[in-house]
Amino acid sequence: MSETLLSHAVGAVKRARRTAGRIRRRVERIDTVPALGGRGRSGPTLKPVHLSVLGGRTFNLAVPVPVPVSSSGTSAEIISAVLVFERGDQRQSVPMERESQGHGPALFTVTAGLRHARHDAPEASGPRLTDGVWRLTVETADADGREERFGITAPAAHASSGPTLSTSPSPTSGAVFRPVRSVDGQAMIKVAGPRLGAELTAFDLRWDRISVRGRLLAGASPTAFTAEAVRRGGTASVPIRTEWDGDRFAFDVPLDAMSKGRGKSVWDIQLRSGRSRIKIGRRLGDVRNPKKVFRTPFRTIATEEGALLRVHAHLSAAGNLAVSSTVIPTKETA
Repeated sequence: MSETLLSHAVGAVKRARRTAGRIRRRVERIDTVPALGGRGRSGPTLKPVHLSVLGGRTFNLAVPVPVPVSSSGTSAEIISAVLVFERGDQRQSVPMERESQGHGPALFTVTAGLRHARHDAPEASGPRLTDGVWRLTVETADADGREERFGITAPAAHASSGPTLSTSPSPTSGAVFRPVRSVDGQAMIKVAGPRLGAELTAFDLRWDRISVRGRLLAGASPTAFTAEAVRRGGTASVPIRTEWDGDRFAFDVPLDAMSKGRGKSVWDIQLRSGRSRIKIGRRLGDVRNPKKVFRTPFRTIATEEGALLRVHAHLSAAGNLAVSSTVIPTKETA
């Protein structure tokens, strides 16, 4: 390699490292909340082997079993541990399990389904958390009954650029449970309740219709909403007859009414309440680009009124449901 090429290669590596460093620092700033993890006082902490929230609600933690320390020189073995979520005077606890490792120290581990105190069903199991930042603490007890509290050191920030998001909403409530770090470097969980939305749960592409099923999020009242298809690039809209079962809805897309005229048209499927419009889509997942992942076929559909259509029900890049429709000329329509 010539000296010129070598110089360019070295420069490219340095620039890549600087860029990675800037991204890492930016992620750390985003994930840092203006709160102290140890209630304003320093104390012992545990460095987690693993800490994550997977699938939008499944909290996973593994920390090394602390080494007992006693000023008298004699210490009993630590036999149990509890993970505590704390916010103000609120407290939720989950027992941890002790797991032996083939190599390395034993671990205290816990896997728990996080629930939003307001928007998840009351009978759902798991810690029930309200909006805000929750401190994480491990409380241990030894064989002699002595107890000790440990904070949890926040893991290094991770910048994800792959096909999935680093944080996704809970599939049951739409709430977001995001691991964050305090200003003193301890791990915490930030809880944000769901926004008003309409989640697409399924849609069926049949030979004579498109059927849509979904549900309202954030406890909205179904009686206030009606479904409609709105044509892009214009003001035309078509009301959709909708069946409700609690907060869940189902309907068939009115292809006949949407196929008036000639040429191709694209329609957004949404709910309306007064002047408020809520687009129906898939948002309770970790897919970064739904349009590329949830691929759907084109279909030729014959409607009840005799129209022949080339339709494509699909998700946009933002995850919103849309239907494109093209009228296929026949002898009757030519």
